[in-house]
Amino acid sequence: MITHPAYAVEPWCLRETALNLEVLPQSESVFALANGHIGWRGNLDEGEPHGLPGSYLNGVYELRPLPYAEAGYGYPESGQTVIDVTNGKVIRLLVDDEPFDLRYGRLLHHERVLDFRTGLLERTVEWTSPSGRTVRVRSTRLVSFTQRAVAAIAYEVEPVNGDARIVLQSELVANEQLPKAAGDPRVASVLESPLVAEEHSADGDVLRLVHRTQRSGLRIATAAVHAVDGPENTRTYATSTDDLSRYTVTSVLRRGQRLRLEKTVAYGWSGTRSLPAMHDQVDAALAGATSTGWQGLCAEQEQFLSEFWERADVEVDGDAEIQQAVRFALFHVLQAGARAECRAIAAKGLTGPGYDGHSFWDTETFVLPVLTCTAPLAAAQPLRWRHATLPAALNRAQQLGLKGAAFPWRTLNGDECSAYWPAGTAAFHVNADIADAVVRYMHATGDTTFEREVGLELLVHTARLWRSLGHHDHQGRFHLDGVTGPDEYSAISDDNVYTNLMAQQNLRAAADAAERHPDLAADFGVDDEETAEWRDAAERMNLPYNEVLGVHEQSNGFTGHQLWDFAGTHPDQYPLMLHFPYFDIYRKQVIKQADLVMAMYLRGDAFTADEKARNFAYYEPLTVRDSSLSACVQAVMAAEVGQLRLAYDYLGEAAMMDLSDLESNTRDGLHIASLAGAWIALVAGFGGLRHFDGSVGFAPKLPEQLGRLAFTVQVLQRRLRVEITGPAVTYELVDGDTLDIEHYGETVTLKQGAVVTRQVPQLPEVPQVGQPAGRHPAHRGWAAGRHESGPVGAAEK
Repeated sequence: MITHPAYAVEPWCLRETALNLEVLPQSESVFALANGHIGWRGNLDEGEPHGLPGSYLNGVYELRPLPYAEAGYGYPESGQTVIDVTNGKVIRLLVDDEPFDLRYGRLLHHERVLDFRTGLLERTVEWTSPSGRTVRVRSTRLVSFTQRAVAAIAYEVEPVNGDARIVLQSELVANEQLPKAAGDPRVASVLESPLVAEEHSADGDVLRLVHRTQRSGLRIATAAVHAVDGPENTRTYATSTDDLSRYTVTSVLRRGQRLRLEKTVAYGWSGTRSLPAMHDQVDAALAGATSTGWQGLCAEQEQFLSEFWERADVEVDGDAEIQQAVRFALFHVLQAGARAECRAIAAKGLTGPGYDGHSFWDTETFVLPVLTCTAPLAAAQPLRWRHATLPAALNRAQQLGLKGAAFPWRTLNGDECSAYWPAGTAAFHVNADIADAVVRYMHATGDTTFEREVGLELLVHTARLWRSLGHHDHQGRFHLDGVTGPDEYSAISDDNVYTNLMAQQNLRAAADAAERHPDLAADFGVDDEETAEWRDAAERMNLPYNEVLGVHEQSNGFTGHQLWDFAGTHPDQYPLMLHFPYFDIYRKQVIKQADLVMAMYLRGDAFTADEKARNFAYYEPLTVRDSSLSACVQAVMAAEVGQLRLAYDYLGEAAMMDLSDLESNTRDGLHIASLAGAWIALVAGFGGLRHFDGSVGFAPKLPEQLGRLAFTVQVLQRRLRVEITGPAVTYELVDGDTLDIEHYGETVTLKQGAVVTRQVPQLPEVPQVGQPAGRHPAHRGWAAGRHESGPVGAAEK
């Protein structure tokens, strides 16, 4: 999309200067507004035309049956699907009795701007009706970061070429008709009319609808209040039915007169609260927002974002697209989790229904590292949600005959809802991914309250699973057999190195935490014998290594498998899982996404520099990137082993995933983990940021295409600014106590306010590595950052 002339490349906003109906669904995703609790897709204010209507509340879902051709013990019994809740965005416009519909008449001007600094989506339109009446429409929309339950719209219409009779219909609409789902597994299941009406009302300028879901038993309340500014002849009235509550404004406007409608919407939901309580809850949220007023809401939004950008901004010189893309990415990552408050962050955030709105390990491994370094309070909330779902994880482990907790691969409410167990149930690495996020958060923030309330218990129960799942062989080595690692093209493998190394870290972290809090650990039944077992399993963890090839095996025996026929695979046969049977894929050396390469990033302390270089060279030609999670990890490791040009190309793929719709499914929502990956590729890749054992280090280097990279991060309870300009890097401790960091292994002591400069060593020339035929990332041009060549096919996630 961003390469379309209607989309400008600007550093602090996303601007659309013409309406292209062919990419309307994609534009609805990129212009989506959210705060972690409410999500509004960027649909046009008038409701139509639309690609995919969408209003979402984090945690609101409906249950659906999971069909199995053949039942089996331990299969999940039902799935969960995010639903489109009551739409509060709609403000229909009639001009002299003709509907304002951009498919008819003449569109003279159209512009939408999403400003990353104000958090506002602004739209200006000039349109001539089929009968010749021209009007100018301006609208501004926000989903509040400061008032969690509130979203608002200011809508203004003005006749341009004569008097006009104007009618505005502001609506709350439930059970909207949605497009039918395609056969792509990345697309959500469409549930028709999932909401059952419980209450509706229209009282003066206030609208209200209350519904409940049929199977999941959740109650959703929505209310809206209106303020109108127009000529004396302006009239209003309101009506309501089960699924539609409408506030109507009528006026005759002379040329130059304006009719302005300010609409404030409040949402609430609960699985336990009564109908009167939900009714009162949204009324109270409206009262608070009304007291603040429209201008106050806008001012709060801008102040919130100003403070965020002081902590989080990334500056890139030399590639305008990447500069825009990384700020776009950070803005949407913040929107996904800022006010989640003990809820999950879904793979698509609250921007669309892709993957049924499920949360995966993506959150802990890709999104939370970014939030931990930029918005730590938001990072804690998904981990508190994981802790709240611990009973379900304990039950799941017991069902599987294991001790501890078995967290789900994909879920909305904490229950596993993947109907394909080799990719779901066997992906036990999610336990270690959660533990890794816990450790990262605790090290970065020093939040001892979190450790006692949440962290310790998560670490204990995830560690217990590994000790229960694994076994010692006759030589004392500890094995984890029959698991699926990040690479879903290699399911049910023995000793997946990523899983083993992350489990090793999990076991050690749990033992350390139990020793820090012996009283609390004892309450969980942890004793010295159990922590000794954890440490022993970690020490003896088996890591397969091929001595002949001189590389680590992704899993035991992997390097002995037959190579996939990449040359014989046509470009339109990617992603492979949509064109080949898993039976064939599982037997071959072909990798969906970075797996062992990811282990080298997250557990870089377990590999030597030579091992990293050899491993990267071996696995790069096997990795087809049928997942959007892969490019950023490959960017990080390509940078570390000296493949800077390749790292730059992978940065482009991660950063442009949605702005260029590289996987052809942005219509269903943004790829939140890949957006986070843009930050990871820049800060961990070219900035060289690493966290190990509570320390923080940097090994910066820049590709020749970039002249400067600067970023601010929250590390070890301090705010640190790093600026890289080719041969030199400066470190500045913006606030906080004295901090020791490592620069290429050298300890550097930073004091608040002082700037320390170090040289960036020149990297040796290294042989370039190849990719599977037809799967190289698009090469980025100089300066403008445009794509030169290179296909990127659709991917799973």
